Amino acid sequence: MSARDEILARIGKAVAGTADVEIPRHYRTAQQVEDLVGLFAERVDDYRAIVHVLPAAEVPAKIDDSVAGRRMFVPDGFDREGGWTDLNTADGVVTYCAVAIAETGTIVLDHGPGQGTRAQTLVPDYHLCVVRADQIVAGVPEAVARLDPARPLTWISGPSATSDIELNRVEGVHGPRTLEVIIST
Repeated sequence: MSARDEILARIGKAVAGTADVEIPRHYRTAQQVEDLVGLFAERVDDYRAIVHVLPAAEVPAKIDDSVAGRRMFVPDGFDREGGWTDLNTADGVVTYCAVAIAETGTIVLDHGPGQGTRAQTLVPDYHLCVVRADQIVAGVPEAVARLDPARPLTWISGPSATSDIELNRVEGVHGPRTLEVIIST
């Protein structure tokens, strides 16, 4: 008998004859947040990302301004024309998102149209993400309800960062060092 089998046998013997216990699954959902856009912008800013809240008509000009002087990769399905480059020479990437979470300041990519692949969003040093106001939900349960669990998901809460043993923050280790978010209202 393996150690695993022995442990499971002991657990089975210990709980034999006891009644099953129902585990409540009452997750917080549909939170009442008066200003989803404002809360999301505040939380993304807390993560040291660059945040802009703009009317939809101003978004194309802001994208142009933000990427000026950078060699940008644009994934298939992103609605832009212009001087874009391939991933191997890119300084950054510009994407849409699948959903954004106000409470946590998290952007979720499901790598659908305009969102690129995981490599395309994690390799460049700069990531510009366009988030529509109607994509922002209050909390994680609402976000999960909008996502397809069969799709690959990348959850982004600010620029990539880690700390060494002395708690010195190092950015850009596991993804883009700079995250810029344009919230389109």
